[in-house]
Amino acid sequence: MRILSVRGVLPEHRYRQQDITEAFATSMLSGGTVDRGVVDRLHRNAGVETRHTALPLDAYAGLADFGASNDAFIREGVVLGARAVVEALAAVGLEPADVDLIVSATVTGLAVPSLDARVAALTGMRQDVVRVPLVGLGCVAGAAGVARLHDYLVGHPDAVAVLMSVELCSLTLQRDDASVANLVASGLFGDGAAAVVAAGSRRAEALAGRSTEAGAGTQPVVLAARSRLYPDSERTMGWDVGAGGLKIVLDASVPDVVLRYVGDDVRAFLADHGLGPDDIGWYVAHPGGPKVLEAMQEALGVDREALAVTWDSLRRIGNLSSASVLHVLADTLADRPPAPGSHGLMLAMGPGFCSELVLLQVPA
Repeated sequence: MRILSVRGVLPEHRYRQQDITEAFATSMLSGGTVDRGVVDRLHRNAGVETRHTALPLDAYAGLADFGASNDAFIREGVVLGARAVVEALAAVGLEPADVDLIVSATVTGLAVPSLDARVAALTGMRQDVVRVPLVGLGCVAGAAGVARLHDYLVGHPDAVAVLMSVELCSLTLQRDDASVANLVASGLFGDGAAAVVAAGSRRAEALAGRSTEAGAGTQPVVLAARSRLYPDSERTMGWDVGAGGLKIVLDASVPDVVLRYVGDDVRAFLADHGLGPDDIGWYVAHPGGPKVLEAMQEALGVDREALAVTWDSLRRIGNLSSASVLHVLADTLADRPPAPGSHGLMLAMGPGFCSELVLLQVPA
């Protein structure tokens, strides 16, 4: 399949990290005893300078319970997701009615009907559009969603497919949880959405002229993908679901898992396609956090510059869960267009504990 366009969008409310830290420590967090110095240190070490939130900062203290937070997730998420989809389609001269499949990814709220159904109705997609909601994959879902688009489009070469990711992490904040995991998450995660428009081989060829006229830019081909589920790692990352909503599970061992598995996984994946690490000209990595990125660099045998777009995304907008790697992909294609013929590797990790690898190539 060919990726025709990628668009990342953000809520209008943008704050400096120090302003979020102050609001979190003084008004968002209630119950228990929290050392302000610990909060400041964890937020400062997150590598984040600014973040966007679905609501104004002063509105979070008024969210009475999980129901109120989830209502806000649905309300704001539908609008943000629809915007990402419409902008990504418009970039290649397409409309919502042209979409044959929509895959949606989210892990920061619950919606039945799912967000894809609501966005399909709002934007005017056809009644026969195929919907595939991905729930529970967390940070890995951006890369996994691209892989699932590829799975579908290989068998449907005349189709247009869209991946929509919507993550409003701020609405999962647990106000009575003074655990280190919750404090780390409150300094790392931001809100945002993204959309990928892709087409099967025959449809992509037919759209080539229109895509060029619309100024879509670099359009890589997905060559292959691989999923990896790691043993004895269920409690490494995820949610505990309780009366207060979604309580984060985030173990400090994530960088160790990256170091243990990712390098070998990548080398084996590339070898199966006749490639080696030296054949990869560009990386699209999920910004899991500073320690995770440093571990990823070591596992891949690359320097910080190889993941510069990822580091910059973390600094500017934080970790957006599944939407983050798609923002990194959009930034890469727009700001650092890879050379024709070059291979790229998209990779992300998430609850399971698991990883997803996607092999990309820019047509020569």
